[in-house]
Amino acid sequence: MGASMMTSTTPRLESARWYVVLVLGLVYAVNIADRYVVATVLEPIRKEFGLSDSGVAWLTGVSLAFFYIFVGLPIARFADRANRRNIVAGAMILWSAATALLGLTQNYVQFLLARIAVGIGEAGGTPPSTSIIADNFPRGRRAYALTIYALGLPLGAWMGSSLAGAIVEHFHSWRAAFIALGVPGVIFGLLILLTVREPVRGRFELVTEDSAPAASFVETCRFLWTQRSAWHINAAGTVICLWGWGLLFWTQTYFERAYGLSTAEAGARLGTIYFWAGTVATIATSAILALPQMQDPKWIARLLAVIVAASTIPSFLIYWTHSLTVATAMLWIVVPAIYLYVGPTMALLLNFMPAPMRAQGMAISLLTANVANLIIAPTVVGWISDMLTGPLGGNAASLRYALLALSLTGFWAAYHYWTSVRSYAVDDLRVRTFGMDAAPKPAET
Repeated sequence: MGASMMTSTTPRLESARWYVVLVLGLVYAVNIADRYVVATVLEPIRKEFGLSDSGVAWLTGVSLAFFYIFVGLPIARFADRANRRNIVAGAMILWSAATALLGLTQNYVQFLLARIAVGIGEAGGTPPSTSIIADNFPRGRRAYALTIYALGLPLGAWMGSSLAGAIVEHFHSWRAAFIALGVPGVIFGLLILLTVREPVRGRFELVTEDSAPAASFVETCRFLWTQRSAWHINAAGTVICLWGWGLLFWTQTYFERAYGLSTAEAGARLGTIYFWAGTVATIATSAILALPQMQDPKWIARLLAVIVAASTIPSFLIYWTHSLTVATAMLWIVVPAIYLYVGPTMALLLNFMPAPMRAQGMAISLLTANVANLIIAPTVVGWISDMLTGPLGGNAASLRYALLALSLTGFWAAYHYWTSVRSYAVDDLRVRTFGMDAAPKPAET
């Protein structure tokens, strides 16, 4: 432990740990791009396969999330014991190849099977990646490092929106976007195997991987439940995904229907906002988290609560207005809030989870988040839209009212962030002393 802390300040080790953040951040970007491209081409897919709003939600969102959930937990369990670098690389190769295959599909069943393969691959991306980063930085610097890692989010969103939209327009085919985004990911997966090293698990904790007992999934769930801080943090992140990513899943389609934009026009407009607003917000967040007072997790949670609550009203106005200019302006306010929470929330959760449980804890967090934003939000919004299409005389108005209802859930996420601080001191002590009873006693002299 002492040696690790001493050498952590050397330039060579400092460069190596930030290289890991850079590479894994790019992995995250490709992950998000391969997921975002579906939202960009949602309307062309729906029309070609003759689907309703709820039907296309099941095909593109639920199919991925269902297998992501089933496979994610076993992979995370394995990642808490095995080489995480190899898991990330293999997962990226799989989901990238499957993304490219989506562009070769010719019918509903083929698309469904390829989408399932994407979900299986993506399940092995974020949990081991964040666990690797957590073992490259001490507790006080994890929020900053994971916020830099989260820059992959706006980059990936831009790739999956603006870049994908331009590709669709150039080739006059939604399939071309999947192929263009999938193939490079296979190559990048091989780069990870060759250049990223597996860190010592728990190197900055009182108990390292050599002394901490292996944690089962049941033990991880039980620990997460008793850690009220971690429970509320996870709930906040889950509801933000329901709110923010649920809205963004349908926003491209809504803009096409409500304002008559083409796939490329809507993709370019949204992709620009995702990239610049998301990047500036994430960088600003990383600068704030670098401040000395932000070493206290209570300040981080309260800051997130205020930002999310303040952003909920403009998220409502996006769909309330009939002005494309006003809706776009409101998106510039809301998108930063949807992006900036990622790194700080991951850091808060990981800080309240022991080293032998981190990948599983992150997998549980991603499970609930993906149920919210890939199953509940798309299908409920699609179902409401389908139900209101007849009474409102069109699927643009029906989608608008469905999104208005979803937009108010931002207040719910803010509540959980604010409530999480109540038990920080007790929960932090529990993490710091986890496994000490099982650690080997020093030999008597």
